Amino acid sequence: MNWRKWLDGFVLAGKGILLATKEKRFWYGFIPSFIFFGMLMNLLASGTGKFELMGVLGFPENLRILLDSFLSIFGINQPFLDWLPVFAISLLQGILIGLIVLLWNKKREQNSANLEKAGIITGLIALGAGCPTCGTTLLTPLISAIFSTGTLAIAGTISTIVTTLAIIIAILSLKRLGEETYVTIINEKYLKRKAKEEREKSL
Repeated sequence: MNWRKWLDGFVLAGKGILLATKEKRFWYGFIPSFIFFGMLMNLLASGTGKFELMGVLGFPENLRILLDSFLSIFGINQPFLDWLPVFAISLLQGILIGLIVLLWNKKREQNSANLEKAGIITGLIALGAGCPTCGTTLLTPLISAIFSTGTLAIAGTISTIVTTLAIIIAILSLKRLGEETYVTIINEKYLKRKAKEEREKSL
């Protein structure tokens, strides 16, 4: 493996993500997915107890639980070591989905021959197949829920391993999508500049 080329891919992906943050459609995907995954993981952090509690409580209490889960995304009333992995996964997941939304729209606008491919990638990521980040991310709180009785000391180790794998897979997925985003945005700018130059020549 050419490590220099592989690392350069991360640099390119980083540039692609920075370019994506200047696009409104990126935020349309990022914000709701970041909040959704953050709240879901916080709700399931101690098992299914919160959902069971919400099933018997009234509206004001349920709203308070949801608000606490939302605030926990940003570390409020959360131990730092518990907050950090949840925030990291939610952030990475939000960026991934934001890039997917942006790429889908741009390829549709460009009438790209890769539109079908982009659609397939979007579907696979949404289902957690092909890009296992979503599935792995959801496994983290679910495994915590299964072992939440505290009778198995291995539970914490499993949760830590799955969380670490989720972050690694998310970063590798970001490399791929970030590179594609960079190429797509740069190509779009080139085509616009070329079209403008052709219009000016025709005048």
